[in-house]
Amino acid sequence: MAAPKKGRRPTGAQGRPGRALAVILIAMVALTAGMFLTKQTTPRLGIDLAGGTSITLKAKSEPGKPDAINETNMNTAVGIIERRVNGLGVTEAEVQTQGRDHIIVNIPKGTNEQQAREQVGTTAQLYFRPVLAFADGAPVAPEATPSPSASGAGAPKAEGSKPSAQATPSSSATSQGRALSEALKAPAAPTPSPSASESKKADDTKAPAPTPAPSGADAAAADLQAKFAALDCTNEAQRAAAGKGAKPEEPTLACGKRGNAWGKWILGPAGVAGTDVKDAKGVIDPRRGQWIVTMEFTDKGADKFAKITGELATKQMPQNQFAIVLDGEVVSDPSVSQALTGGNAEISGGFTQQSAQDLGNMLSYGALPLSFQEDSVTTVTSALGGEQLKAGLIAGAIGLALVVIYLLVYYRGLAFIAIISLLVSAILTYTIMALLGKGIGFALNLPAVCGAIVAIGITADSFIVYFERIRDEIREGRTLRPAVERAWPRARRTILVSDFVSFLAAAVLFIVTVGKVQGFAFTLGLTTLLDVVVVFLFTKPVMTLLARTKFFSSGHPWSGLDPKRLGAKPPLRRSRRTGPGTGTGTVTAPVDVKEA
Repeated sequence: MAAPKKGRRPTGAQGRPGRALAVILIAMVALTAGMFLTKQTTPRLGIDLAGGTSITLKAKSEPGKPDAINETNMNTAVGIIERRVNGLGVTEAEVQTQGRDHIIVNIPKGTNEQQAREQVGTTAQLYFRPVLAFADGAPVAPEATPSPSASGAGAPKAEGSKPSAQATPSSSATSQGRALSEALKAPAAPTPSPSASESKKADDTKAPAPTPAPSGADAAAADLQAKFAALDCTNEAQRAAAGKGAKPEEPTLACGKRGNAWGKWILGPAGVAGTDVKDAKGVIDPRRGQWIVTMEFTDKGADKFAKITGELATKQMPQNQFAIVLDGEVVSDPSVSQALTGGNAEISGGFTQQSAQDLGNMLSYGALPLSFQEDSVTTVTSALGGEQLKAGLIAGAIGLALVVIYLLVYYRGLAFIAIISLLVSAILTYTIMALLGKGIGFALNLPAVCGAIVAIGITADSFIVYFERIRDEIREGRTLRPAVERAWPRARRTILVSDFVSFLAAAVLFIVTVGKVQGFAFTLGLTTLLDVVVVFLFTKPVMTLLARTKFFSSGHPWSGLDPKRLGAKPPLRRSRRTGPGTGTGTVTAPVDVKEA
């Protein structure tokens, strides 16, 4: 008879349950500590529970594009708005179409609610335009000095500096007029100033000749310069109307901030469009410690950007600057000293973290295919959601109580293990949801609460599978300790298959649905994974330890494992073979056989 091999664990080995319990205890302590360290002790709530803002956007028809409002463009706009809002950390935002030309955006209450509202309808039309003229505007801050007179254009100031109280007429007015004329017509010899023309004509003839009518380009330049002189960018209405409706290939007016003051620009035709930007994001420059926006251009955009910066580098201030115009407002006007090649660029100019990330966010996710206006903005209160949450929690408590009563009646002492396991699962679920609210912006809504309630049944089902396998082993006549270990492999396979099916259903539901239904699928998938963790690292080790106690191992009537109540079979005994000197046989005398 061969001796058993050393080091091989026989079937039904007890393992080391203490290690598994230590792992899950450490995980619970770490998650709880992380929750308090991040000061996120409660899960974030969705708009239906915490309230928020509901915005209705209406698509506007644009001249020359009568068929722009269609299903394709509306769905594209929904996707871009959703990515923008979620890119700010405002998750669980609901973006959906309503009718032919409306989009409903529901933003949960939170720190980025106002920031998201400012971006949902922004078209994010970006252009790089050469600067033809600039004038300081009035300071925005109340303590700023009086604004310069509208008749002159002061020299550009450094960021944060205040313009002087009195402005002197710009010495470059003539060159600005020439730049405007050249931008509005084909390249030609510079147009002489009126004074020079009149002097030349006076020398040629004694009688004054009639002044020739200005060309179309000169007239347009004069009209644009007159509007520029009259533009007051400190006035919100004039600021919004500046450059409105201008085409990319036409010069335009624009307003923007320089430090704490408004400025105004005359800008030439666009050299690069926002669609030529491949990627953009707000980052902090480690060299200067300032927030900047980095941009990466497409192949065509890189060529265009190199061309326009090469042209500007040969000119004088302010014609060597290009303005970055976002939705008609100048966000930066850097100067150029050389052609910028390579397809990458940085925008700097006194950005804050929020403004840099906002600009990068809008440029990265693209321009909306349609223009929108806010049709209505309503504030959603959490009163109705609170009542529904209360009703849902009551329903969940009733369901949990019924599960506990069933376990107590049917499984008796085993119900204690199930209840403690449910409590551990609840702690893990709560702490993870709270941390996910801080980490990825997960917001708990009513469907997510329903998913957590459904998970109670999934978790309880895993306990029942394991308990029934143990009871089956006891019915076969085995004692508790080997029954616990022999039942585990079969129960483990059943639990894994069941949880895999539940998780697969949750994953498919999360992928193919949108909005609140995703909250249900996410919670269901999360609690299904936690069920596996709890059963493997808590329920099974605790069952192993309790099987060593007298109450359970002796089959106490209230343990739920009483062999008599389970109808256990008597243990089977195998007959032993008798060997030499071990049996008790009958000794008889030899029999003589006689021959016939």
